[in-house]
Amino acid sequence: MKPRVLVVDDELGVRRALQRGLGAEGMDVVTAADGPSALDIARTGAFDVILLDIMLPGLSGYRVLQALRGEGVTTPVLLVSAKDGEIDQADGLDLGADGYVVKPFSFVVLVAQVRAVLRRGQAEGAERRLKVGELTVDRAVREVRFGGELVPLSPREFAVLEVLVSRAGAVVTKDELLRTVWGDELAATRNAVEVYVGYLRRKLDAAGAGGIVRTVRGHGYLASSIELDAVLEPKPR
Repeated sequence: MKPRVLVVDDELGVRRALQRGLGAEGMDVVTAADGPSALDIARTGAFDVILLDIMLPGLSGYRVLQALRGEGVTTPVLLVSAKDGEIDQADGLDLGADGYVVKPFSFVVLVAQVRAVLRRGQAEGAERRLKVGELTVDRAVREVRFGGELVPLSPREFAVLEVLVSRAGAVVTKDELLRTVWGDELAATRNAVEVYVGYLRRKLDAAGAGGIVRTVRGHGYLASSIELDAVLEPKPR
């Protein structure tokens, strides 16, 4: 699966440029234009790195970062700002940032910094907690809870849900699920994916979490929530 990057900037041109550029580098890019939206999206834990501008409408990048760390979201964050003062950089790092990028920046250097953060975060990412609405997927202990109540899943059902929630708000194709969950098991087919998504849905429905895992006809499956639907920006065609 591609590394997933959340780009947060109030300038549309910057968001579009980074979406195109990082996409060309093999990354899956999601964008947000303001602090509250960024916080709602980043709370999912479904990103490998966040590029977070400091000067944002509604909630500053500093406050977004502070809220994420206070809620236990450990996704690596690179703060981006036109401010290049030592105190500004120190404040960001003290709040839990993993790096600080000064505008205007070299795209080549930015990509190198993103890749460095991705390499450092690979081991931790495998155990990072994921969240969509009231549904929590704890990778460290391999537990799923909805509204605090345990949702018992088989190992394969857990693996399917983990992939979907790790790409929260984005469509995951049947072939991607097949490769990621079943790997080299040649006996598995797309039908197996449909069967296990069906099993998973029934258990989520029974727990009150119906509607989180959705079918996108002709494309695949999507994990999302009403709150996430409201803040995700559509990708440019």
